[in-house]
Amino acid sequence: MPANHDIVIIGAGAAGLTAAIFAAETNNNLSIVLLDGARTIGSKILVSGGGRCNVTNAYVTPSDFHAPASVILRILQRFDERATVKWFESLDVQLKEEPTGKLFPTSNKARTVLNALMHRCQELGIQIHTNHRVQSITPTNTGFCLQSTEGKLTAQQVIMATGGKSLPKSGSDGQGWSMAKNLGHSVSPPFPALVPLVLADTFIHTSLSGISHQAQLLTRVNGKVVDRRVGSLLWTHFGISGPVVLDASRFWIMANEHKQDVRVFLSCLPQKTTKEVDDWLALASQHSGRKTVGSILGQQLPSRLVEALCELAIAQDKRTSPKPINGNIADNLACTALNQLPYLTRKALTQIFTNLPVPVIGHRGWNFAEVTAGGVPLGEINPRTMMSRLIPGLYLIGEMLDCDARIGGFNFQWAWSTGFIAGYSASKNQNTTK
Repeated sequence: MPANHDIVIIGAGAAGLTAAIFAAETNNNLSIVLLDGARTIGSKILVSGGGRCNVTNAYVTPSDFHAPASVILRILQRFDERATVKWFESLDVQLKEEPTGKLFPTSNKARTVLNALMHRCQELGIQIHTNHRVQSITPTNTGFCLQSTEGKLTAQQVIMATGGKSLPKSGSDGQGWSMAKNLGHSVSPPFPALVPLVLADTFIHTSLSGISHQAQLLTRVNGKVVDRRVGSLLWTHFGISGPVVLDASRFWIMANEHKQDVRVFLSCLPQKTTKEVDDWLALASQHSGRKTVGSILGQQLPSRLVEALCELAIAQDKRTSPKPINGNIADNLACTALNQLPYLTRKALTQIFTNLPVPVIGHRGWNFAEVTAGGVPLGEINPRTMMSRLIPGLYLIGEMLDCDARIGGFNFQWAWSTGFIAGYSASKNQNTTK
């Protein structure tokens, strides 16, 4: 590999590949090289979206991201979801929209996305070198000197797309932040985001493993509601997962990292308030004849979930009530006729189904996190170019930056948007410096 290049991009993931492509399309006479420490590239693309790659979303706004809205807006205005769709169409990747707004390749294969990006790099003559782990970046009078596991090379400009720490098997280990720190940048402490949550062993989740349903998760920190969201929840052998949990996870983790009092509450009937559920059960008890608690609640929820929550209500009643409900009902709450349910028992049951404290004790960690929260603050880059405000000629993009988004294709949109801006800007800047 030649030692001298116009633009070196560190990290050949979604953001890095995008930056390389747009840099080369802006000026194909430049020497552009991609370096990646992994043996093969694109592993995060291949595993995303259940192996289908959720490329973007039909509607992307700054509110979908956890970062200053004004900065996100400036970046999205340069390359938004519509630009992404057109770009992938130019790469012969057709996208389809699902009811949730998520956009996937019509092939339903993430490999389609990766192959298209790789093919375009090949067409443009972009050099991609795997097993080249960059260990240091040193500014020089003419650009930068990079030390990698395969030797030294120089570049007039450097784009850092080394990712965060999520899915470390893909090669993301946070090394890029160490290099950024050595260059004078600060790094907000990283933590996993979009990650399943682990519950206390004594809770009901093991008996419900594999069941999914719509739910609301509410997160309180020091008594204040910081997040409330509705979506699909999946019960697992270790705790809870599914889109609503992944989105809520960052709030629990961030508060826990700061040693704050953080609590999560579950409503299994998110379409109704607690009062509406109680009124519904009260009305049903007047007209249900011999209809049981389980049959009424089973109209809205999986029967196994109803039974587990009824058992939880009985166990809680025995622990807290000086006069537990009679044994006949206690043994068969789900099978009890609703019109025979005592008033206080109905109230307790309503709370269980709409405001259940969930004993979160941890999360599944970096190996299962889909994205990283934290990183280099957005205030340290110019959103018009993605160039560092501290080091001229250095660009930072993608997951390296302190910006993460909710599930639904928004994190990939961040990669495409920041990659486009950095690649285009570095190429244009190269033109003016030569």
